[in-house]
Amino acid sequence: MPIRLICLDADDTLWHNMRHFEAAEAALVRMLQPFAEAGLARSTLAAVEARNLRHYGYGAKGFTLSMIETAVALGGDRISSRMVAEILAAGRAILAHPVELLPGVEATLDALARRGRLVLVTKGDLLHQESKLAASGLGDRFADIEIVSDKTAATFRRLFERHGVAPEAAVMAGDSMRSDVLPALAAGAWAAFVPHDLAWSHECAAPPEAHPRFRRLAGLAELPAWIDTIG
Repeated sequence: MPIRLICLDADDTLWHNMRHFEAAEAALVRMLQPFAEAGLARSTLAAVEARNLRHYGYGAKGFTLSMIETAVALGGDRISSRMVAEILAAGRAILAHPVELLPGVEATLDALARRGRLVLVTKGDLLHQESKLAASGLGDRFADIEIVSDKTAATFRRLFERHGVAPEAAVMAGDSMRSDVLPALAAGAWAAFVPHDLAWSHECAAPPEAHPRFRRLAGLAELPAWIDTIG
């Protein structure tokens, strides 16, 4: 069955994202040098962030709150109001960064649009994701925009049903094994993993290399050719 619906992730698939979170984390590590060495600061932040996902969800705002909680956990009463203000500034920098498209994205989207209906499927803070999409100039290329709290097999099943497309006629492509690849495969679709140089540990998972509907691509530009081989 040929592909009719092409779902794409946004952050670090269409435009750079993780580098801005990395910059904020590096700033926090520098601030916490009097209280904890870098490895402990990073591991504590990772644990706090993972614990807080069910409370705050994904995105810069929840990440900023987790940075503040990490600072308090490691520095206690020694954390000053000035340091909290600096952490808030680092968080705001994530929200304010310019949107930088990954190489070749526009040409690839044009090629994909000739092969199926394009749907953007991304998660995170609604306002931030909407603002990044507007700044990217890519919004008009998509037939639908899905900004969700998390990506699960149920998320994709509902999406396919709403678009009237059988799962085997849909493909999802993105840089997250946990959020883009595995749930799409579980929903019955095809899935392409497009790795980015920077990867959040929370989004990593063992790749289903032997799965017949899975493909690891060197870049998004390879997606149209792979779609041509399906069905």
